[in-house]
Amino acid sequence: MKPLTEQEIRAAFVNCTKGEAKRLAVPRDLADRPWDDLDYLGWRDPQAPDRGYLVTELDGRPKALALRCPSSAIGQLRRSMCSMCLTTHTGGVCLMVASKAGKAGQQGNSVGAYICSDLACSLYLRGKKDAGVGARLQESLTLEERIQRTVANVAAFFARVTA
Repeated sequence: MKPLTEQEIRAAFVNCTKGEAKRLAVPRDLADRPWDDLDYLGWRDPQAPDRGYLVTELDGRPKALALRCPSSAIGQLRRSMCSMCLTTHTGGVCLMVASKAGKAGQQGNSVGAYICSDLACSLYLRGKKDAGVGARLQESLTLEERIQRTVANVAAFFARVTA
């Protein structure tokens, strides 16, 4: 993923108003992010733990989603699989919900997916972050093929939000 500026990120949100995008917390360490290892930029809001954000590149332009996720510890002992990168975690996956874009979102419609709680799928895929014993299932796919699958899963989630 190519490095993004705060302004590019704020302008990329498809499921919130410009005012909401202007007020949300963007990471201050954008220059220090491992951009070459990221398939998408994801972060949780430190001031509002039930909020997360996901930015990816679609059709050559950045697109972003505002997400809601539970902040409670319900299900923390259960082993779950991320629907984006297929990494399994004990307590490290949660249901993240995005309001649909446009009129459907204004009417309260939303789309959800089980995603790594820290939104670090790219780092788990590449072995830069460890999710614990048994987190990565044995696969015959190459790293590049697993990355392509994750990118396709993220794009499909964005397509469901913007449909």
